[in-house]
Amino acid sequence: MIAVRRIAHADDAPRAGLSGLLVDTVDRGASVGFFAPMQTATADGYWDDVLARLGPTLLLWVAEEDGAVAGSVQLALCERENGRHRADVQKLFVHGRHRGRGIASMLMANLEAQARACARSLLILDTLAGSDAEAIYRHLGWIRAGAIPDFAAFPDGTLHPTVYYYKILAR
Repeated sequence: MIAVRRIAHADDAPRAGLSGLLVDTVDRGASVGFFAPMQTATADGYWDDVLARLGPTLLLWVAEEDGAVAGSVQLALCERENGRHRADVQKLFVHGRHRGRGIASMLMANLEAQARACARSLLILDTLAGSDAEAIYRHLGWIRAGAIPDFAAFPDGTLHPTVYYYKILAR
């Protein structure tokens, strides 16, 4: 059974599992800011930074099965005066062993519910054009806003376009 929980404090985070998730994601070819092969120390450093910034404007959810990290997603709430209605979805990851089981949908449902609770009516995200993630976002009702050519590099260094999506949440 998959359980999704919000991580509010670094002490509550399954750090090793999160690092393993990031290594798996990068080594499977996802363009998430790192090149393959990814070193565990690099993944640890990334999560150390994320966990240190958790608080009222950066939220993190983790999906777990039998104590193993199956996925994660982050939500960055805009705190600018004219942007307090929006938030940025960041780093939706699902471990390769757990794909195709609805984990991304579960993580996004939790994220969207919290965004509504935080009075956010607009969510935005970017992802690699043509990626599996695009199909997931479209399935979840996200709208493609446009693409930027040669924006992101695959782990092998090849440049690819990034696409931007948005979703207006019911108020």
